[in-house]
Amino acid sequence: MDYVSALLPPVVMAVFFIGLVVTIVKSQGGPNKTKEDAIVDAALARAESAKQQGGAAS
Repeated sequence: MDYVSALLPPVVMAVFFIGLVVTIVKSQGGPNKTKEDAIVDAALARAESAKQQGGAAS
């Protein structure tokens, strides 16, 4: 019975991890892809401009 209690947590974690990966893969693309890409591009542009402004002050 000890082997069941030893194997149960890794098996449960593996099942949840596989479900997470499947969800991520299925959510790629689709109708919201351009909106998500635009949000990421805007965040990267803000980070880059903040980096350049910080570098210009030094």
